[in-house]
Parts: sequence; C-alpha cells; structure tokens
Amino acid sequence: ISIFCGHLGKVELASVTLAIAVTRCQCSRAHLHPPALQTYGSKNLLRVGVILQRATLIILLCCFPCCAILINIEQLLLLIRQDPEVSRLTQRYVMAFVPALPAVFLYNLETRYLQNQMIMWPLVLSGIVGNIVNVVANCIFLYVLHLGIAGSAWANTAAQYSQTIFLFLYITGKKLHVKTWGGWSSECLLEWDSFISLAIPSMLMICIEWWTYEIGSFLIGLLSVIELSAQSIIYEVSVVAFMIPLGLSTAASVQVGNALGAGDTEMAKRSSSTSLLCTGGFCIAVGAILATTKDVLGYIFTSEKEIVDLVAWVMPVYVVFHLFEAMCGACSGVLRGIGKQKFGAILNAVSYYGVGLPLGAVLLFVARIGLWLSMLACVSILCACFITYICRMDWKKAAEEAQRRAGVTQPSPEQLNPGPEPSCKALPSGVEPVPPPHAYPPATVVRGCVGMARSWALCVVGGWSPGKVPRIHIGWE
Repeated sequence: ISIFCGHLGKVELASVTLAIAVTRCQCSRAHLHPPALQTYGSKNLLRVGVILQRATLIILLCCFPCCAILINIEQLLLLIRQDPEVSRLTQRYVMAFVPALPAVFLYNLETRYLQNQMIMWPLVLSGIVGNIVNVVANCIFLYVLHLGIAGSAWANTAAQYSQTIFLFLYITGKKLHVKTWGGWSSECLLEWDSFISLAIPSMLMICIEWWTYEIGSFLIGLLSVIELSAQSIIYEVSVVAFMIPLGLSTAASVQVGNALGAGDTEMAKRSSSTSLLCTGGFCIAVGAILATTKDVLGYIFTSEKEIVDLVAWVMPVYVVFHLFEAMCGACSGVLRGIGKQKFGAILNAVSYYGVGLPLGAVLLFVARIGLWLSMLACVSILCACFITYICRMDWKKAAEEAQRRAGVTQPSPEQLNPGPEPSCKALPSGVEPVPPPHAYPPATVVRGCVGMARSWALCVVGGWSPGKVPRIHIGWE
C-alpha cells in the first residue's frame, strides 16, 4: 500500500502512514488464548472448537467500538494537531477500509485455529492470494479508475476478504476442522470471563508494541510531512523484516503450548531455545542486507530525495533495533505458549510506555535526534528481562498449569481449599449428621467438552452400618 501511495505524492504517503496507524490500533488481533494451544496438545480436541466459537462472538462484538472510532478519525487527528490535509485524506482511506474489519478479525482467528493444529501451508497460500488481489486491485483503482488514496483502501479491503474467504473454503474443503469442530454449542456463551482474562493480555503483548509505533507516528506527524513520510518507509521496512521473527514466534508459541499441554517439558524447552537461536541468526542476515542497501532502499517507496536521505540516516539505528525487537518477539511467543501473557503484557507496558515513549518525546522534540534511539533503549531492556525470565522458568510447574487449563488434570486438594474438618462433638438427639464437603472432584469427563457428558453425577455412600440400607447422596451439576 505504501509503495503504491508513496508514488502519488508525499502528502498521500504521510496520509497512508496515519491511516495504517489508526486501523492497526483498532484492528488489534484477537488471538485464541493458550488453553487452545495447550488443549490441542492435550488431545482434548473438541474443546478447541468451543474456544473458536467463543472467540468469534467476542471479536465480532469488538467491531462496533472500532467502527465508532474510525468514522470520526479526522476530528480526532485534528484534535492532536495533525496536518489538516493529511487528516482529510486519512479519513477517506479509513472510511473505505471500515467494511474490512470483520474480515480482518475472522482471518486472524482462522490463522490461529490452523496454527494451533500445526497446519501452516494454507496460511502461505492465503497470503499469496491476498497479495495478488491487493496488487491487481491497486493497479486498477489507482491507475485505471484514478480513485486515489480511497482506491488503495478499497483494494486492501478486497484483499482482506479474498484471503479470509479462501482460507475458510480451504478449511472446509479439506475437512481440516473435522477433528475439532463438533458444531455450534451453547457452551460458547459460557466462560467469557476466563477467556477474556487470557485473551486481553495475549493481545496486549503484541499491541502494546504496535501502539507505541503508531503513537510515534502521531508524534512525528507534529514535525513535518517529510519526517512522517520517512517514518512510514522505515515502519513498512520493519514490518517486512519482522515477518520471519513473527513466524518463528508463532511456531514457538504453538510448539511450546502443545508440548506443555502434553506434559513434555523437555520438548517445550528445546522449542523455546531453538526459536531464540533461529531468530538471532535470521536477524543478523536481514540486518546485513538492510545496512548495505540503506542508501537506495527509500526509492522503492518514493522518488523524493530528501525523504530517501532521511531513511538512510536512520537505518543503521534500526538495524541494531531489529535484532533486539526480533528476540523480544521470539520470547513473547514462548511466553504465550507457556500461558504467561499477563507478565509479558505488564513488562511490555512498563518498557514501552515507561521508558520508550517518554525518552522518545525528549529525543524527538528536545534533542532533535529522532525516535528510534529511544526505541532501541526500550527493546534492549525488554529483551534482557524476557530472556532472564525464560531461563529461570519452572517448566514442570508450567506443564502442570497447562494441563489443568486444558482440562486434563484437576487441581490438587490443597488448591481446592476444602476448609476445616467438621467438629466431632455429639449432636443433639434427632439431628442427623451432615455429610462433609468433598475435597476431591469426580474422576469423570472434563466439564465443558463437546460431544461428552454435559453433567456429572456425584454419589457418596454415607452413614452405612451392618443391617441398614446405605444412604446415597446424588448431586447434579
């Protein structure tokens, strides 16, 4: 998108920068939380389908507040003192992209659903289809119909729907859903609180970093269109460069989550170590390519020499930043697989909003040396904290927690906290003793599993003595 719009003019390139920023802020990807990863690893397969249904309902509801913000984005941008012409064009782009919101959310769910099952090739094919549609549609809307920046947004919308529909047809046509899909169930309306308690931290682990870059774009937009255009190019380069680390991060979360769900701690440790080593190796290679092409890289996006020179000046800082950022991404994937999203989200928030943005504002407006040095300081601290935490991880305990979330094992009696034992004092005459509360849950099917029993019976024999009929207490839930 930036490549096509960048050749329309620097104002159009700056507008697309802000448009992408606000749409990515609103299209924060909803992920299937790690119990889906760990549930698949534990072979409690039909529960994965229930989690998918629950996620579908929740993220579709999220479309409504996102639309409310996007249709008023011009006034919001003017409120934070962005350029009026840039704000106007941004509104045009965003309004054409609003219909794509359901497709964006559903596609991300489809990808997570397949990744949890270690099925990757359909995602590659859907990405190829989406990019082909995007390029063809941009050429038609921009150079044949001359729709301008709105045409690029419509092309993006068409691409989003094409890859969503393609992936859905692939899943149903190849019957990839058969093992995990038991049909729509009323159970998808339950346990929203536990879903959200894990889904929100999982989302924040990724989106806190995204939002920092978008806020940085808004801050740079206060300087001039030239700086904002250069930021757009660097940001798009960073998105492309991060694709390999993102794939390794996803693979780490899936491998670690499945291994912990199966109780295989050694496999989980090997997967986390492998992802970190591979990420470091790929980043060194990508950094070398970016460093050698920094003087000509900007011409892919624009013919404005002033913007190209500014990109070349910032690129050496970004090369070092990319190494630490990619390692943080790999560590985040490991933490998502373990189920420690809350820790990752808190650490991301402290690093980016406690260190990165305040330091960035000082370096941007006071020292006048730019935003990316502050981001480099931020991710280096974050990377050190993540690696230290993973190295000190109690993998056995993590596996036990994962299997409990997947419904394979039950909490220990100590965790259930049955309370004090009943008194042994003599009861008044005519009063029968009350059976004590049960400390141990029934060893029956996992509650919440589709295709299995939806309830369980608890039978306790109490008050038995020779010559008398035992009392049977039956409780249903």
